[in-house]
Parts: sequence; C-alpha cells; structure tokens
Amino acid sequence: MARTLLCRGVGVFRFSRVTPLLSAPRFSTQTEPEPLTVRQQNHGIRRIILDNPAKRNALSLPMLESLRENILTDVDSNDLRVIIISAKGPVFSSGHDLKELTSTQGREYHTKVFHTCAEVMTLIQDIPVPVIAMVNGVATAAGCQLVASCDIAVATEKSTFATPGVNVGLFCSTPAVAIGRAVPRKVAMEMLFTGAPISAHDALLHGLISKVVPEERLEEETLAIAQRVCQASRPVVALGKATFQRQMAQSRDAAYTTASKVMVENLALKDGQEGIQAFIQKRKPVWSHKAEKAHD
Repeated sequence: MARTLLCRGVGVFRFSRVTPLLSAPRFSTQTEPEPLTVRQQNHGIRRIILDNPAKRNALSLPMLESLRENILTDVDSNDLRVIIISAKGPVFSSGHDLKELTSTQGREYHTKVFHTCAEVMTLIQDIPVPVIAMVNGVATAAGCQLVASCDIAVATEKSTFATPGVNVGLFCSTPAVAIGRAVPRKVAMEMLFTGAPISAHDALLHGLISKVVPEERLEEETLAIAQRVCQASRPVVALGKATFQRQMAQSRDAAYTTASKVMVENLALKDGQEGIQAFIQKRKPVWSHKAEKAHD
C-alpha cells in the first residue's frame, strides 16, 4: 500500500507493504522503512532522488513504482516545468534487483517488473516536461537505461556506465532499447556483449550523456540547465518535446511533414505569438504557460 508523507511542503513518497492495523498489536514498536525516493519541488523544478544507497539504488519493483508516482504526480500542472532525477550514494543505480529475478518469484512477478520498468522509461520520454539525469557515480544495466531515457544527462568525471547483464546470464535487452537509441550501434553492441564500463568522457563522446562536469559543479551545472528550461513557455516546450520524439521514429520525409505541421500549430499558440511580438518589440516575452490559441 502506498504511503505519503508531507514535510514543510516537500512530498516524500514511501512504498511498502503495511500490515493492517487490526492485525498488529498495539504495543508494536516496529519502525517504518525509509522512503525509496524523495520528491522536492521549487520554482518549477522537481527533484526526484533515488534514496536507497544501501542497495545501490537498485530499480526494484517498489523503487520503480515510487519513481513512477513521483513522475506522474501533478505532471500536467503549469507549476511543473522540468524534472531532475538524481541519487544518493556512490551508485546512481545498479539496475534491477537480482533478488527479485530468481525462480522463486516466478514468471508473473518477472513480467510485472519489466512491464513497470518499460512504463517508467517511456513515461520519461512521453511526459510534457524535460527530464534531466544528474549522475554522480555508477550507472549500470537498468540504471544506465534510466540515464539513456532522460532528455538530458549531466554526469561527473568519475561516473561510469555499463550494461553488464551478460556476465550474470541476463542479457541487457531492455536497457538496449534506450541505449541503442542514444549511442551508435557498434558502441551499444560492445557495451552489451562485453559488459565493460565506459567512462563519462566516452559516454559524452558517444552521445549517452550531454555534459561532463567536475563533481563540485554537478549541482550548479544541472540546475543552470533546468532554470534555462523554466524560462521558456511550458506548452511550447511540451509541443517541441512530443514532436521530437515522434519525428525521430519516422523517415526523413515523414519527419519533415510532421514537423512542418507542428510549426504551424506552434504559431497558433498564444505563447508562440507572444514570443514573436516580444522579439519584434525588443522586450522579454510574458508567457501564459497555457496551451491557448491566438488564432485558428
């Protein structure tokens, strides 16, 4: 059962199975488990922090469900402009919890794990606001998949990325969906077949991440990108993100057809016209952040 704790305006989500009150003795002093993820939001920027460093921030089913909840909460609110996903500890995420993938759990549970993981990864690309991965440490298997699924990724110089599933008899087929769309095919295949990690600089070279920064500047650099996103019109960004994802899956000619139609739709938005008028009048635009039309 999902539990929600609120503290000084910051939402903290806890996902765990809780014994019904009727079956628990009144004198029980059992403490609640720590939350798997923490959500914070301020000035349009939502921070989602993977908070299970003792288990290397493994993307267990409860962790994935917690992450999904944090992404979806008020996702259509105009107050939300960008999401940053980060993690506590030296490991961004080690991927799936292998203890969940034994025969003891069974096929039905395994199916649920990978279905939920795929849902989270596609949500990141389908929601109307940009998602930034802020990586300081190791990102492997589904953890690397999470980084590849984000729109932007900023990593420290000490960060590494790998898909080592082949070494434990579980080929990283689902991470390959995101990674294979982010890096050149032969780079992806080498990562998948060998399980060998690549450095942050190689990840940047091959397009897995957007920027490499010193550890002491990670927060500053990531927030600077998020703040720049917040300066733009929310519906314009949402339309642009959706169109980019759509046209990337199309042929060149179909992509131009799609993008050309969307440019016309963009011009019909009030914020689209406001931006043009502000440029002509040499002033800063005043965005409505609403998907209202200026004309048909």
